[in-house]
Amino acid sequence: MFADVLDVHTAIREWLEAEGVPFEERAHEVVSTAAAAAAARGTPLEIGAKTILFKVDASFALFAFSAARALHSLLVRRKLGVRRTRFATSEELSSLAGLERGAVPPFGKPILPFPLYADPSLLENRQIAFTPGCRDHSIIMESAAWKALAEPTVFPFVRSC
Repeated sequence: MFADVLDVHTAIREWLEAEGVPFEERAHEVVSTAAAAAAARGTPLEIGAKTILFKVDASFALFAFSAARALHSLLVRRKLGVRRTRFATSEELSSLAGLERGAVPPFGKPILPFPLYADPSLLENRQIAFTPGCRDHSIIMESAAWKALAEPTVFPFVRSC
């Protein structure tokens, strides 16, 4: 879908600017975990958006939730009425979205071609922070502005870590 991660990163930045949404972008070292990203950007883990590409039956969808929580696949299966779920493989993530693990932003269309679901835990804080398609940058913005722009379907699907 995308030539490289800069396409996603640039698309997010340009979309936020075009919509007049205030945001802060921070460059930092390459991170591999949500905890490392929070530490690198100097924000609480709770405001971090962990976004995963998940296979639900025969299709894929994005699930965004607070990085201080863990996805509970049974809740996803029950809510969506599907029988099987699994994380996308690294190969699927690369071929379908041009991304690597840890770099998936909490945006479906028009940024990524997947339905977007969000757990209410992501909206409990005033701000949201996320990697915008690359693991060496983070964007921090108001949660309400993110929700208005991203238009996720919101339902509970996490458990405490």
